[in-house]
Amino acid sequence: MSTATTASVSTHILDTSIGKPAEGVAISLSARTGLDGEWAALGGSATDADGRCKDLPALPEGTTHVRLDFETETYFTRPTNTVKQAEAQQDAPRVRDSGAFFPEVTITFAVNPGEHYHVPLLLNPFGYSVYRGS
Repeated sequence: MSTATTASVSTHILDTSIGKPAEGVAISLSARTGLDGEWAALGGSATDADGRCKDLPALPEGTTHVRLDFETETYFTRPTNTVKQAEAQQDAPRVRDSGAFFPEVTITFAVNPGEHYHVPLLLNPFGYSVYRGS
């Protein structure tokens, strides 16, 4: 019997175009075992007022790769979104018809048992960056 615990994952999103958390972004979590394993959808959640997603499903034992899918188009096309404020403050071109150049962002990464992976997404209408946080 293995005594190793599974890895765990958390994330948050900062909208760098306005310097505030991105609230209400839907996030889906999938996992697989091995490079040739099939992706298994584990569920998802949405970011809260602080841009954090605190209730992602637990990873199954044996998980080696994780995929986070961020539904960014809906966030950028909401009429109440503050992106319009950012556009007015910057010399950036108007948001395209889709509302964002990247309508979705998918981040795939490898995990080791027993480690925690915090994966922040820095987002704006025309780009994003991601890193392994703590």
